[in-house]
Amino acid sequence: MNDSRIQLVVKEIIAGDAAVSTDDGDIVYRRIEEQFTLRNKVDLDFNGITLMTTAFLNAAIGQLYSSHTSAYLNENLALVQVSADDKGLFRIVIERAKEYFANKDSFNKSADDAIHGS
Repeated sequence: MNDSRIQLVVKEIIAGDAAVSTDDGDIVYRRIEEQFTLRNKVDLDFNGITLMTTAFLNAAIGQLYSSHTSAYLNENLALVQVSADDKGLFRIVIERAKEYFANKDSFNKSADDAIHGS
């Protein structure tokens, strides 16, 4: 990594103050990945976001754990201006993502079994 830090403002990326859809989350995810590919560190700024869902966060943040370690993300991604109310959502999404990607095959089998029967 180089020492370049890039600020990505969620409100500007999704053109609104409600971070609720997985489509918008995917857009944010792709912007973060673009910066990582360029070897930049990212400050993801949530200033002005008035509504946020776990669906959005799973797409924007959670899927980063599919290709990056926690250590890498802790070093190269900073979440800034997150409201106190939303910090709990981040903790839930990050813990679920870590668990899911650590045991992806087991999770998928359990889901298949639940849907289609054992």
